[in-house]
Amino acid sequence: MAFSGGSYDEVARWLWNFLTSHAKRAHPRIEVLLDAGDERHGTSYGVRFRLGADVSPVMEFDYKDVADNRGSLAWGKTLADRTRAFVREHLLQTASAAPQ
Repeated sequence: MAFSGGSYDEVARWLWNFLTSHAKRAHPRIEVLLDAGDERHGTSYGVRFRLGADVSPVMEFDYKDVADNRGSLAWGKTLADRTRAFVREHLLQTASAAPQ
């Protein structure tokens, strides 16, 4: 697990990059909005996905869970699958999601 652990900000960057990579596989114009503000700092992350004017509900992530597991291939595969399913369910069901 070479990538496990890390500071809160380092793990936030990793999470944003990971989620962006997998969300864009569902639709290339998806954007990832990561909330790591003061209330969350050091404990959690909130993530929303945006496609045009549509914004998903928040996906919640525990900092320690992400930090401890980001080096696990099995955990990463599960998170990748979860991300794509979440995007499909919350953003790609609307008419505005059609590629232009």
